[in-house]
Amino acid sequence: MSYLNWITDADLTAVVLDLLKQAEAAKKKADKAFGKNVIDPFSALFETGGFELSHDEWVKSEKTRQAQKTLQNHIGEFHQTVLGSTKGWQNMKTGNVFDLLNTNEKVLAEVKNKYNTVSGGKLSTVYDDLENLVSPKSSKYKGYTAYYVVIIPKKPERYNIPFTPSDKEVGKKRRLNENIREIDGASFYELVTGEKNALENMFDILPQVIFDCSAGKYKIQDKEKLKQFFELAYLDK
Repeated sequence: MSYLNWITDADLTAVVLDLLKQAEAAKKKADKAFGKNVIDPFSALFETGGFELSHDEWVKSEKTRQAQKTLQNHIGEFHQTVLGSTKGWQNMKTGNVFDLLNTNEKVLAEVKNKYNTVSGGKLSTVYDDLENLVSPKSSKYKGYTAYYVVIIPKKPERYNIPFTPSDKEVGKKRRLNENIREIDGASFYELVTGEKNALENMFDILPQVIFDCSAGKYKIQDKEKLKQFFELAYLDK
């Protein structure tokens, strides 16, 4: 039986394997680089005291923090690759103006992992980039719908609304264009797959995929407790 019915096991496994390799590399890098970069001794002092950590506990925590920062840069790519592996969708890869394309549905998307990935002052630039793709008559994407996708929204709410960010330099919002929209991660996964709970279903199956991909090396502990974080991020209570 397949892990999910909207992406092949081979594609999902490949994405998970790649992210696990990134995690391993990030951990090794943090271990190797620790101490070579200047460490804030005052921060270390107050963290060990204020957080009641031993020196060894603090070192482990700091290495994890550094590795986590590196890994976070790849999480957005994980979602981009998963979504780009579904039927009808194309992953435009790093370096392109946008991330995902579906020519049949005339949809393109820019994907960000978290609501604060792009600072508020730069959201107008994202809008401008999308408008330049779907509005000019000379563009091959004229008439497409462009989505600004935030996988982890600021609030646990589903939305699919016109994208009208503020431009602080001129003191007003970008003009409303129904073909330039912002959408949360769960809603966009539904749009791509046709399944309302596609993102949640993937979250639920990932521990098994990770276990299988690592030949049992990585077993996710406390899955039920981790699921609470998903619910806090996505379920509108």
